[in-house]
Amino acid sequence: MHLRPSILLAACAAALIAGSATAAPAHASRPAPAKPAAANAQPDISGVWELYPDPFAGDENTFRELPVPGDGPKLREPYASQWKAQRAKRDAALKAGKPLVDPSTQCLPEGMPAIMGAIFPLEILQTPGRVTVLAEFLTQTRRIYLGRQQPALDDINPSFYGLATGRWEGDTLVVTTRGVKEDVRFFEIPHSAEMTITERIRRTGPNLMEDQITIDDPKMLIEPYRFTYGYKRNPTYEMQEYFCDREDPLFKVTSDGTVEMKDTDEIK
Repeated sequence: MHLRPSILLAACAAALIAGSATAAPAHASRPAPAKPAAANAQPDISGVWELYPDPFAGDENTFRELPVPGDGPKLREPYASQWKAQRAKRDAALKAGKPLVDPSTQCLPEGMPAIMGAIFPLEILQTPGRVTVLAEFLTQTRRIYLGRQQPALDDINPSFYGLATGRWEGDTLVVTTRGVKEDVRFFEIPHSAEMTITERIRRTGPNLMEDQITIDDPKMLIEPYRFTYGYKRNPTYEMQEYFCDREDPLFKVTSDGTVEMKDTDEIK
């Protein structure tokens, strides 16, 4: 689930609770120092980036779920029917004010490709041989190894973010990710162990960037699933600590697998 209460950054984005998150006090903002130019320098995609346009703009006092990006996946049967039924169930529960539990409610990482959805800011670091993506939400870390070949799938240890390798093609960082755990679900979309995610990340302006994402999974998908995330750089923002606490002081997970506000007596 991809929710964010715009009125309070410390609230959970993935469900009405997604655990209790603690944000560190804000520090004084300061602009990033200028970087010296180099003849063979790679394109600069470093810095703090926020999803743009902001999907929560004008929704300051409500909880809502982001729509599935693009036109949604074209799944094979029976996966298509199963997925649509699950999404309908989740939407109905959300409208009833009792959102369903999801992995984020259990303080689990978003994984790939959800981390790139940037419901909270992302920070990109560029170092020799590596691009590192830091997500403020749940303090997640994703590493992209440059100039490295993808090993055989059997040699990849399945993980939330998979193994990401990248290379520069002109001004575009092309990233291949494999080995995402099968229980990591992006908008609850099922996938097989053979899923491959290809990204084409490039700046589209001085402070704008896009990530064109293609998901290939012939076992599950009739055709590749494509969508694009856009970002805007925020040069004065400093990333905050954001930790998840499963013992949320205000909400609880009920026996039927939904989330609801605790009674006043329980909060005491």
